[in-house]
Amino acid sequence: MLATRASTAKRLARSFATAIDTKASGVKVAAVDNGQPTTAVTVLIKAGSRYQPSPGVAHVLKNFTFKSTAKRSTLGTVRESELYGGVLSASLSREYLALTTEFLRGDEAYFTSLLASILATTKFLPHEFSEYVLPVVRDESMHASHVPSTLAIEAAHGLAFRTGLGAPLLAGAHSHVSLDSVKEFATSAFSPSNIAVVGTGIDSARLADLVDKALAETPLPSGSSSLSTPSSKYFGGSARIDSHSSDQTVFIGFGTTAPSAALSVLATHLAPPSALKWPSVPRSSTKLTPVYIPYSDAALAGVLIQSPDVKSVTEAAKSIVEKLKKPLTAEQLRSAVSRTKLDAAVTAESREGTALALGKKVFSSADASVESTLAALDKVDAATISKTVSELTRETPTYIAIGDVSALPYVDEIGL
Repeated sequence: MLATRASTAKRLARSFATAIDTKASGVKVAAVDNGQPTTAVTVLIKAGSRYQPSPGVAHVLKNFTFKSTAKRSTLGTVRESELYGGVLSASLSREYLALTTEFLRGDEAYFTSLLASILATTKFLPHEFSEYVLPVVRDESMHASHVPSTLAIEAAHGLAFRTGLGAPLLAGAHSHVSLDSVKEFATSAFSPSNIAVVGTGIDSARLADLVDKALAETPLPSGSSSLSTPSSKYFGGSARIDSHSSDQTVFIGFGTTAPSAALSVLATHLAPPSALKWPSVPRSSTKLTPVYIPYSDAALAGVLIQSPDVKSVTEAAKSIVEKLKKPLTAEQLRSAVSRTKLDAAVTAESREGTALALGKKVFSSADASVESTLAALDKVDAATISKTVSELTRETPTYIAIGDVSALPYVDEIGL
């Protein structure tokens, strides 16, 4: 069985092998081609919420992508992409704005040119801002405000890091974002040093040539400059948010100023996912979700606890803290490491995971292959976990309670 696992890791490592090219455009390119019939090209931009000049600007910019450019109207972009059978999407994280096109192999020239035109010649039309962009921004923010798990993770980032990574991911009810501020942010963000083009199902040399050609036809805005953000610092704290949601929610977590394999294993140990998707006995009404969110210079880890009643959430929170303070048995360590390795491998196999790993390799020159990730997890032992717990518990925890705040426990009442 162990030999099979090692063989699988080697195959994954080979499939991840890639070249990184910096061509005439100044934009770095990376790709991996496993011979699949479809291709995806993603433009990763360091324009996540940690870089925004004021709350909500990055969120609005995300929703301004794939709108009218000097080459095409919004309708033209959609209709032409439909003719190719392509799919366009945009996503926003705290570090990156990602523009992705998925299409059949052979259509890469059109979609690379499309992405270049989005970067270089989006018109930022006032009527699109008011009629198309802002309504979607409000809908996304409104939806997120009614999801306790999303609220908890957002609040946890704010307490853990305050500024930078602590900046809100979405525009809030009191965020006043102007069209000019979005245009200025885009001009600053869309510079070659902030951009990486990553692909799957395409050769890196081919993608680099297409990117150079597309940006030669539609150059990036002149005068654009690299964005900067302060280095992350962990603070911690607690917050209580009154909510009438059906679920009572508690987040118990800690932050660090560097990603850690031990931290990801610890999160899995505290809230191990079930190995059986459809158990033969009724599921517990209390849901435990491990949380491990790594960033370039920080990480947030912990457990999200949700249940319809306060008593169950309180008991689960106390149990998690007790488990945190107990040394792991050899069996618990092996189980946590194995499940964390599985999750890492599954993520690496996905297109989104591959794109983010390639982006990390491009921006930081770090070894982001699945082989290196699995090797780091294999080195986690009981002593490493014990040291990690000791360091975490010396810091202020990040604690969020959402629901009936008159009854939900305070952080000191669960043993922290």
